[in-house]
Amino acid sequence: MPEQRKENIFTKFKNMPINSTPKTIFVAVVLCLFCSMIVSFAAVKLKVLQQANKIRDKQINILQVAGIYYEGIDVEESFSSFEPRIVDINEGVFTDRFNPKDFDDAKAASDPMLSIELTDDPASIGRRSNFATVYLLKNKDQSIDKIILPIYGYGLWSTLYGFVALEEDGNEIFGLQFYQHAETPGLGGEVDNPKWKSQWAGKKIRNPEGDLMIQVAKTADAKEYHVDAIAGATLTSNGVHNLVRFWLGESGFNKFLTNFKNGTM
Repeated sequence: MPEQRKENIFTKFKNMPINSTPKTIFVAVVLCLFCSMIVSFAAVKLKVLQQANKIRDKQINILQVAGIYYEGIDVEESFSSFEPRIVDINEGVFTDRFNPKDFDDAKAASDPMLSIELTDDPASIGRRSNFATVYLLKNKDQSIDKIILPIYGYGLWSTLYGFVALEEDGNEIFGLQFYQHAETPGLGGEVDNPKWKSQWAGKKIRNPEGDLMIQVAKTADAKEYHVDAIAGATLTSNGVHNLVRFWLGESGFNKFLTNFKNGTM
């Protein structure tokens, strides 16, 4: 009886007009399920691809700020010249507590167990991670060529994320660039202008007495520490000034750079 009943229901459904309400609902449900399966499958596959592209883009930016990127370069092979290390910012030393390949700087900055809430916050970042991934560009003899530090802070409309490359003395800037921001094109967006970025090369962070001197401003107190502010983008320029001084100052990497210079890592 149950089988006959099922057959009768199926037969009744089959014989309904194609535009009947039950058949319309059935087709809609099946179509929705099919589409959701396609979207879910694509999302999983694209997530892997997006993550790979994100890593590659980060590597390219590190190569660029270090001055060793050119069109057609084998990014993975060239990036192998860098040694990623995790720095304990509070102590100013390397730590083996985390694997650099797995460590997520952004997640650490929002984790109360791995970060601190800032009271003095010129970069407007809210919290600062106690740990950060730095990249050491090494020569063939394993000596240090460049030190690449991650930096970020708020501009006018957005948080700017970037890297600053330092020479092996830890006090001379080789380059600076941002890889993510939403500043106004033609104004604050000029942080991407090669001409503006080129100003950073050769600038000193501190004077011989150890005072933090690097600045982004309209007028120069001393040219060796000065980068011109972007015309018409005062707030973005102020943001870059503040974030650079924060990360290269006492609340950022200064203790690490001092220890690195003195060989007390």
